Amino acid sequence: MNKYIALILQLMIWSGFTLVEWLSGGDRLFFKVILFGVFFYLAFMLARIILKSNKITFIITVMSLSAYSAMHLFLQFIFPT
Repeated sequence: MNKYIALILQLMIWSGFTLVEWLSGGDRLFFKVILFGVFFYLAFMLARIILKSNKITFIITVMSLSAYSAMHLFLQFIFPT
């Protein structure tokens, strides 16, 4: 159950990343990479606190990032800007 909770919370963090990225629309790529790093670290640390294992935390973080990316690309395909 803890893995599921960590995955859901990380998806919320990635959604927050999308909102912050949208609000900072005119930023350069360098600052977007830094922003991604901050959100990745936040998601990783949150899952690490819940799961207490680095290996499982990394796997869950990669899974949540993959699910978020797939949803993000699908929605961009459906609703192009």
